[in-house]
Amino acid sequence: MTHSGPELRVEGLSKSFGPVRAVDDLSFTVRPGAVTGFLGPNGSGKTTTLRMLLGLTAPTAGRALVDGTPYAALRRPARVVGASLEAGFHPGRTGLGHLEVYAPQVGVSRQRCRDLLDLVGLTAAADRKVGGYSMGMRQRLALATTLLGDPPAVVLDEPANGLDPEGIVWLRGLLRAFAAEGRTVLVSSHVLGEVQHTVDDVVIIAGGRLAHASSLAALADLAVQETLAVSPDAARLAALCRERGWAVAPEGAGLLVSDVSAAELGAAAFAAGVELHQLTPRGTDLEQVFLRLTAPGRPAREPEAVVAR
Repeated sequence: MTHSGPELRVEGLSKSFGPVRAVDDLSFTVRPGAVTGFLGPNGSGKTTTLRMLLGLTAPTAGRALVDGTPYAALRRPARVVGASLEAGFHPGRTGLGHLEVYAPQVGVSRQRCRDLLDLVGLTAAADRKVGGYSMGMRQRLALATTLLGDPPAVVLDEPANGLDPEGIVWLRGLLRAFAAEGRTVLVSSHVLGEVQHTVDDVVIIAGGRLAHASSLAALADLAVQETLAVSPDAARLAALCRERGWAVAPEGAGLLVSDVSAAELGAAAFAAGVELHQLTPRGTDLEQVFLRLTAPGRPAREPEAVVAR
C-alpha cells in the first residue's frame, strides 16, 4: 500500500516558559517518503517542539504546519498524523482493551486493534494487563496506538527507549517500511547512534535552536578525517605535517594527524623521504559530529528550513 505523506513544516517556532526560552526561532522541514531524525541532547527542546507541532502546546511565536495546515485544524487528525509522546496507560487495562478505548475515536474496528497488536509483536500479550508490561512492550503498544488510523505521517518521541537490541532492529525495519510506502516519519532521539542506521535526514537542535539540518550523508561529510601514522622519525614527521597545515597530536607510539587522508599523508611522507612503519586511516564517527554540533556554548546556526531532498 502506498501513502502520500504530508510535509511537516516548522516556521520561526519559539516557546518561552516564563524566563526560559525552550525553543528559539526554530525552522525546518520534514519531507514525505523519508525517515527524519529529530536530534538533540535531553532538554534541548525536542519534546516541546513536537508538542507544538501536534497542537498540544501553544507557541509563543511562529507556527507548525501539516501540509500547510495547523494540526488542530485538521478534520480527522488521527487519520493524518499518528503520534506517540509520553504515552500513558491505565495499568488495569489489557493491551487490546487499551486500543479499543481509542478505536471509536479514530473510527476503526476491533479487528484493526488485533491486527496492530500482531504488527507490533504483542498478540500473545493482548489480554494481559498493561501494568505487567515491560517498558519495551509499552513502547510497542504506544506505536500500535499511533497507527490506529493508518496515518500517512508518524511522529515518535524517543521510540527506542526500553527496546532490546532485537526490538531496535525490528523498529528500524518498520520505520524504513513506512518511508518506503511514502509516509512522512519523524523520530526524536537524544542519541544519534540509536537512529543513524534508520534515518535519511537529520534535524539537530541544541538549546532550542537549530544546529544542523541536512541529509544523513551531508552530516557525514562533517566528520573529520584522521590518520594514525607511526614513524621512527616522529619529530620529522610532525614537522612535515605542520608545514602542510595538518593538526598533529601524539597517540601511543605514533601521531594522530587530522584533516588528511592516509593516502595523502603517505604520499607526502614518501616525497619528503620520511620512513613510515604504520599508516591507519580513521574517521570521526557521526556521534562525535553530533556532540560537536550540540556542545554547550557553540554558536547556533541561523534558522533555516532545510532538509536535503
